[in-house]
Amino acid sequence: MAYKRFTASDKMLRPDSRYNSRVASKFINCMMWQGKKAVATRIFYGAMDRIAEKIKDAPPIEVFEQALNNVKPEVEVRSKRVGGANYQVPMQVNPKRRQSLAIRWVLEAARKKGGRPMSQRLADELMAAFRREGDAMQQREMVHRMADANKAFAHFAWGR
Repeated sequence: MAYKRFTASDKMLRPDSRYNSRVASKFINCMMWQGKKAVATRIFYGAMDRIAEKIKDAPPIEVFEQALNNVKPEVEVRSKRVGGANYQVPMQVNPKRRQSLAIRWVLEAARKKGGRPMSQRLADELMAAFRREGDAMQQREMVHRMADANKAFAHFAWGR
């Protein structure tokens, strides 16, 4: 029996009201806790306003999208059992997973920092990712280093 792999939420996702962007809408949904979408939306738009103040030469939505693209991983290691031993096998990351990992890493990095309102922390993390620095980019580099270190096991990648 074949099961559906993904829900229809991707097709049902409405673009956000200010920037008409599906990625922004997905980001807001991922940021939301306990169904409080209004709070998540306010935080996201507050971060966008802060980015607009700091970076004058690019629209904030472009900074946001470029930051996410910078954080998206190309490869990751997956555990594969071959002949009684587990190997960390480097594999290409599918586009949906790349986006969800990037969103997750940016949000984790922003949440980890304390002491200031979430919109400020999020804006700082997005601007850092835009400049290819910050905790989310470090996470990506760590994943890439792991994949590079385990290149010897790449021949186990067949068949998943």
